[in-house]
Amino acid sequence: MTYDLDLNIDELKAELRNADPDERRQIKAELELALAEREVFIAEQEGRVSAAPPF
Repeated sequence: MTYDLDLNIDELKAELRNADPDERRQIKAELELALAEREVFIAEQEGRVSAAPPF
């Protein structure tokens, strides 16, 4: 799972370097989402947060 996220993050970073100003905002948002998703996944694996719903 993290491999796929890392690959996606690397691709978004590469796209960001070559993006025109109109595309930069969208790519930045996608990159922030992917980074946050990776952090949540890692936190779940380390047991810092629970993936189970609170109810």
